[in-house]
Amino acid sequence: MVEALAARLSHLDSHVEGALRVVMFYDTLMRRRVDLPALARASAGLAECVAGIRLRGTGRAHRFSPDGREATGPPAPESSAVPVALDDEEIGRVWLERPGPPGPLDEVLLDRLAIAAAAVVERYGPARTTMADPALVELVISADSDEAARARALRLLGFAADLPVRVVAVRSSLPLDRIGGLVCPERLVKAAPLRDVGVLLATTVDATRLPAGARAGIGAADSPDRSWREARAALRFTTERRPVVHHAELGALALLAHLPEDVVRDNADVAAVAGLATGSPGDLETLEAYCATGSVRRAADQLHLHHSSVARRLEQIGRCTGIALTEPTGLVRARLALTTWRLLDS
Repeated sequence: MVEALAARLSHLDSHVEGALRVVMFYDTLMRRRVDLPALARASAGLAECVAGIRLRGTGRAHRFSPDGREATGPPAPESSAVPVALDDEEIGRVWLERPGPPGPLDEVLLDRLAIAAAAVVERYGPARTTMADPALVELVISADSDEAARARALRLLGFAADLPVRVVAVRSSLPLDRIGGLVCPERLVKAAPLRDVGVLLATTVDATRLPAGARAGIGAADSPDRSWREARAALRFTTERRPVVHHAELGALALLAHLPEDVVRDNADVAAVAGLATGSPGDLETLEAYCATGSVRRAADQLHLHHSSVARRLEQIGRCTGIALTEPTGLVRARLALTTWRLLDS
C-alpha cells in the first residue's frame, strides 16, 4: 500500500517520494528487530555520512560511517540532531555528521531514526527513563532492606553490580526527571519522589548543573542506605547562598543534624538567632554574611554596604544576642547557632 502511494505521488513531488522511501526503510529495519548499532550503521549508509545514537542512560555513543564501519575518529560537528523520547521523556539523541549543510531529507531521516531508537529501547530494556518506581528506589535506600533485595532492586533499575551508586536528596518545584537529566546528562540516573523529598540515584553527579532554585544534599557512603541518610542530612544544611551540600564536606558539622530538637531550642545562642529572624531582616542578613565571610569588610562587599555600617550593625546584634561577634570565640558561637537554627527551620 505504501509502495503504491509512493508511486502515485512520485510525479508530483520528488521530496515526498524520498520521504516515503525513508519511512519504508525504517519500517523494514524495525520488522527485522535490529539493535542500536545496526540501526546506526544502516542510517549512516542511507544518509551517506556518519550517523550516531547516544542514550542518556548508558552514555555510550554508537557512531558508524557510510562504509558500515564503526567511526572511531574524533566526532565531526553535527549537521543536525534530534532527541530520542520515550513516554514523553528525553532518553537520548541521534545525529548526523554531514560535511556542509543538512541534506533535504535529513530531518525526516533523523525523526524516523529517533522513533526507531526509542522502540529498540522499549523493546529490549531496561527502559532508560529517569523516573522510577518509588517502591524500587525505597528498597535501594532503606536501612531495613537486606543486601539481596537491595541488589535485585538496583539490577531492576538498570545499575550494574560493580558500580557505586550515588544518592542525592533534592528539594525543588521543578520536575525530578528534568533535574536528574541535568545533573547526570550522560549516565544512568533514576528519580522518584519519596514523602517530602525527591531521590536521585546515579553513578556520577555534576552538582554544578543543578538548576537555580533547587537544593540538593549529596551522600558520600558506598552503601546506598547510609548514603541516603547522609544526603538527607546534607540537604538540611543547604541555604539560598549554598544550594548544594556534600555530606563529606560537612565534617564535624554533620553532628549538629543529630542533636535532639528540644536541646537545640533551649540553647541561648540558638534562641537569640531565632529572635533576630523575627526582627529586622537586615540583622539576620548581616549576621549570615559575616558568618560566611568572617570579615567585616568582605561582609560589607557582599551586602553592598560601607564597612562602618556593617560594623555598627554587628555591634547592635552582639548586644541583642550576648555574643561578642568580633572575637574569634564569638564568631564560632554565632556560626554554630546560625547553622543549628537553620537545621531547625529545615
